[in-house]
Amino acid sequence: MRGRVLRQGARVTLKDFLHKQFIDVIQWNEPDDGMIAYRYPMQDMEIQNGGQLTVRESQVAVFVNEGKVADVFGPGLHTLTTRNLPVLTDLLNWDKAFESPFKSDVYFFSTRLQIDQKWGTATPITIRDKEFGAVRLRGYGIYSYRIADPRTFFTQVSGTRQAFYASELDGQLHDTIVARMTNIFANSDISYLDMAANQAALGAKIAEEMKPTFVTLGLELTQFVVGSISMPDDLQEIIDQRIGVGMAGDLGRYTQFETAQALELAAANTGGTAGMGVGMGAGVAMAQAMMTPPKPAAALAGPETAVSTAAGTKFCIECGKQVPAVAKFCPECGKAQ
Repeated sequence: MRGRVLRQGARVTLKDFLHKQFIDVIQWNEPDDGMIAYRYPMQDMEIQNGGQLTVRESQVAVFVNEGKVADVFGPGLHTLTTRNLPVLTDLLNWDKAFESPFKSDVYFFSTRLQIDQKWGTATPITIRDKEFGAVRLRGYGIYSYRIADPRTFFTQVSGTRQAFYASELDGQLHDTIVARMTNIFANSDISYLDMAANQAALGAKIAEEMKPTFVTLGLELTQFVVGSISMPDDLQEIIDQRIGVGMAGDLGRYTQFETAQALELAAANTGGTAGMGVGMGAGVAMAQAMMTPPKPAAALAGPETAVSTAAGTKFCIECGKQVPAVAKFCPECGKAQ
């Protein structure tokens, strides 16, 4: 009975051995945009000693033994032997002449730039502005990053998962960016009206404060762009009115400006009651102008002109000196009058 069990066990082991596959070539072609980590399928497989590992320019390959990162390979064609697997050789106590197939987990990481990653404030950020007091701002833009340290990214982020996508980082990175942005705005002495001219500097400031956070995840922040800074529509209307008052110079001129705009818009609507009102207003204004008696010419003229006319004198067209009205030449400069 016992011998029959042993023979059955031997048959199972032999069956497993016959079904086991030995890998000669290990490589990864990224199938989808946004996939940044991939675990090479190793179930029932062992790697041939002397097998070939192909790592492309935008990749890094990592060998992991029992959950611990061992050897890391950059771009190129690598022959897998004890000579270029020093950490794994040491962990498994291989002899230098080791030539048997071996078991190891292999992870590929994409190191190319993950571009056009969008960020934005879901709700307005309240800050204190030196000109307008407490205001609410919205911000939008893009950023790009890449995996710079696959060891750290494996241990801190992706782990032993079959695949990991950049989209899975969106929430973490987005909320961290908004938090940093709020802190920078709160301590900034740049007014809202000057932010448009300083968006590049603002983006550089946020990027500088964000880089350490990316490093802790094994990432490198390569670009950060502030696309726009704006206020909610209701606050923007108030700012526009204040800017209009400043451009007009005083409230009276601004009121005249707004009235003229209203008249122009209403006059365009000739078929409505507003157009009738404008017509009536224009008629009243014309009637007032016609009923106002014209002022005498002497009253309209300046005091110097009135005195000159009364005294029969005029002014030289060359030197400006006063000369008799009938004089044909100026007694001062001789210029013909």
